Amino acid sequence: MTIRDRDDVVATPAPAVSRVADPAPLGLAAFAGTTFFLSVVNAGMISATVTGAVLGLALFYGGLGQLLAGMWEFARGNTFGALAFSSFGAFWLSYWYLVDHVLAKLTAAKANDVHHAIGLYLLIWAIFTAYMTIAATRVSVAVLGVFVFLTLTFIALAVGEFAISTGWTKIGGWLGLITAVLAWYASLAGVMNDTAKRVVFPTFPR
Repeated sequence: MTIRDRDDVVATPAPAVSRVADPAPLGLAAFAGTTFFLSVVNAGMISATVTGAVLGLALFYGGLGQLLAGMWEFARGNTFGALAFSSFGAFWLSYWYLVDHVLAKLTAAKANDVHHAIGLYLLIWAIFTAYMTIAATRVSVAVLGVFVFLTLTFIALAVGEFAISTGWTKIGGWLGLITAVLAWYASLAGVMNDTAKRVVFPTFPR
C-alpha cells in the first residue's frame, strides 16, 4: 500500500447514521387520549349529548396522529406497528366521518337498522383487533394488554348496538377506559425508556 493509498483510506468518512425516532409513543398516546374521552361517555360518566366533542380528537389526534405514526413505522420496517397505527388512525378518521357526516342523514331510517349498522361497523373492528392480538403476543406484554382489552371493548360495544343495550355500552366504556390507561402506560414506557436510555418502565418484550 502506498502512502497515498493509506491517506485515501484514512480520509474516507464513515457512513452517516440516520436514526428515526420511535413513533410508537405518539401512536399509543393518540389512541389512548381519544379512546379515554369516548369511553368516559360510553361508561355514562358524562352525558352522551357531548359525544360530538370527541370529533376534534378523533380527526387530528387519534386519526391523523396515528396515521402518521403508522407511516413512520413503515419507514422503520415495523410491520405490526405500521398496520396497527395506520388502521386505528383510519378507524378514528372513519368514526369522525360517520358521526359528523353519515349518522345525521340516517334519521329517517329505522332506529334498529341504524343500531345494527353501527354494530356491524364495530364488529369489523373487533375482528381486526382480535387477530392483531394474536400478533401482539410476539411484541410485548404491555402491547398485548392493550389489544386484549381493546378487543373486549369492541365486542362489548358491538353487542350493545346489536342488542340496543345501554348496559353493554357501559361495559364497553369501562373496558375502553382500561384500554386507554394501558395504552398510556405503553406510551410512557416508550418515551421514558428512550429518553433515559435505560428501562424505567418495563414493557416485558417477548
